[in-house]
Amino acid sequence: MDFGIKGKVALVTGADSGIGKHTARLLLEEGCVVAISDRPGGQIEQSAKELSSLGQVIAIEADVTDLAAVEAMVAEAAERLGPADILVNCAGVTGATGDFLEVDDAGWQRTLDINLMGAVRVCRAAIPAMRERQWGRVVLIASEDAVQPYVDELAYCASKAGLLNLAKGLSKAYGPDNVLVNSVSPAFIATPMTDKMMEKRADEQDTSVDQAIDSFLAEERPGMVLERRGRAEEVAAAIVFLCSERASFVNGANLRVDSGSVQTMAG
Repeated sequence: MDFGIKGKVALVTGADSGIGKHTARLLLEEGCVVAISDRPGGQIEQSAKELSSLGQVIAIEADVTDLAAVEAMVAEAAERLGPADILVNCAGVTGATGDFLEVDDAGWQRTLDINLMGAVRVCRAAIPAMRERQWGRVVLIASEDAVQPYVDELAYCASKAGLLNLAKGLSKAYGPDNVLVNSVSPAFIATPMTDKMMEKRADEQDTSVDQAIDSFLAEERPGMVLERRGRAEEVAAAIVFLCSERASFVNGANLRVDSGSVQTMAG
């Protein structure tokens, strides 16, 4: 299937591993030129080297909590590749976890600053050029937690709920300019972030990581009827569809990639 995005310029944040990296891979396979970004000190340059056989890809270090760095990232991508036609914001962290009464303001602020305000900054920097050209695709990565909160991850859940609202609002504001904004909500995907979660769980329960995953699925995610972690490429496929001309009438939607984890029709 031709997705109709060959030659489009894509910017993917949070792309040195996991969902972001796999999204960049699929966009390259569809003929896009891609700028990938992640925070300084990571492996974004190495990821770009690994992807370079698939097409033109550049790496840009940027911290999404730093407005100047975000604006510089968007400007550098535009200078080297052209203005972004496609923006996928994958930058995010689990953030502050634990009993609500024990999570302090700093923990909440850091989680919201990366997950929610990071997306705000990137969108604010990238959307104007899309409006000028009357074509754009923006995909924000939310989570099942946005509509099905878990009591030990409330800062994360609130930040992802904010992303759903942000995506819906942007879709209304800029849809008339043919800048389509949607969100994707994964659940328990095999990424470095959930690897760390399961390693911690295994240590706490004195079990193997595989046993920790099995018990987590049974006890914490009973709605995931496929009874396994998702794969990053399964989420990436949904993202790239929303970036494509095949999704030219999809705007303001939230696409769940969650194995049925959210146990309601609403949200």
